[in-house]
Amino acid sequence: MALPNIDASKLTKTLTTAPKELADPKTLTFGKGFTDHMLCIKYTEDGGWEAPEIKPYGPLEIDPAAFVLNYSVEAFEGMKAYRAADGTVNLFRPEMNMKRLSTSSQRLMLPEFDQKQFLQCIKELVALDERFIPAEHGYSLYIRPNFIGTEPNLNLKYSREALLYVYMAPVGPYFPRTVKLLANTADVRAWPGGVGSFKVGGNYAPALRPTMDVIKSGYDQILWLLGDDHYVTEVGTMNFFIFWTTPEGEKELVTAPLDGIILPGVTRDSLLALARGWGEFKVSERKVTMPELVAALAEGRLIEAFGAGTACVVCSVSTVLYEGADYQIPVDPANPDAVYGPLAGRLHRELLDIQYGKTPSPWTVPV
Repeated sequence: MALPNIDASKLTKTLTTAPKELADPKTLTFGKGFTDHMLCIKYTEDGGWEAPEIKPYGPLEIDPAAFVLNYSVEAFEGMKAYRAADGTVNLFRPEMNMKRLSTSSQRLMLPEFDQKQFLQCIKELVALDERFIPAEHGYSLYIRPNFIGTEPNLNLKYSREALLYVYMAPVGPYFPRTVKLLANTADVRAWPGGVGSFKVGGNYAPALRPTMDVIKSGYDQILWLLGDDHYVTEVGTMNFFIFWTTPEGEKELVTAPLDGIILPGVTRDSLLALARGWGEFKVSERKVTMPELVAALAEGRLIEAFGAGTACVVCSVSTVLYEGADYQIPVDPANPDAVYGPLAGRLHRELLDIQYGKTPSPWTVPV
């Protein structure tokens, strides 16, 4: 007899008795200030998935010997809900987040789950706390699904108990300006055969110290390199894109390939699809090295560079420090005060028009 999977029809709701006051959107800090409720779904190997529960946001009760606390058995996602001009609320390509969470969790031996039913539970949570979604353009509700191993057992095999939980936070623009990157040649974020393509906590904790060192040096994020040839992989919180003219004279938008090292970003995939749909220049997923980027800049072939991710959406890069030298990346020569380069700005506008329901798209999923 098959064990129960997630069933959204069995969802229960316990509402808070102390609703929070809404913050002024202009005061929002990313990742701080959460909504009234959260979603929790427990799993045991013997009993399967329990009934989903929405309850007031608050601390989790977890055993000190839980797998997640001792062995970092944790996968997570980042997605957003947007309020359209007509007041409706939409998610953006949430099925991709469900698929990636499933792929990441399977790498950690966490149990499989019904992606459609879990997504329906998330929709219920968003609908319940809809009042927290800012109406201002550029603002949204950040949604953080977490999947953790909770069995209290130090025998390093796999966790036979697990918890899926989701909480949310209203957010504004992540980087409302261009960013400065430091190309790191000393440390490595991911490597062939590793877990760089999975969204697991173990990818992020080791990057905290080098990232803080970079910020103390006056830069915003690390541009992670790999190998003796300094293959450009991705930024700390973003996939990395280069728009240039190739030595053969062809305009090309290029980003690193999904080779097991790169996180398969939802925004990354969306920007590639938009650019390919225009058919105006070559769009490539291939390896590029820092020496190639520096050469293109020296030869006047580098047009712009930018990062992309759920949190920041699109963010132009103005500076890269590499091997002791600061390289100034073109943003918009026609506008010295520009926050976005011409291509980055166009992609940003078109993507936001879809996310906020201004441009109809199958990527937009109503709550």
